[in-house]
Amino acid sequence: MFENVGGGELLVIMFVVFLFFGPKKLPEIGKNIGKGLREIKKAMNGVQKDIENITKMQ
Repeated sequence: MFENVGGGELLVIMFVVFLFFGPKKLPEIGKNIGKGLREIKKAMNGVQKDIENITKMQ
């Protein structure tokens, strides 16, 4: 998805995010993104374990 995004483009994106949210909101945004990624990872692991359990039963 992001294979064609280079360093310059990432800097521009980070600058725009900085302008929109400001320096005080960035740590909070990062924290929320981290929590969201952890939840997604937990859910994926749960689904994978369920699939493994189902295939073992058969």
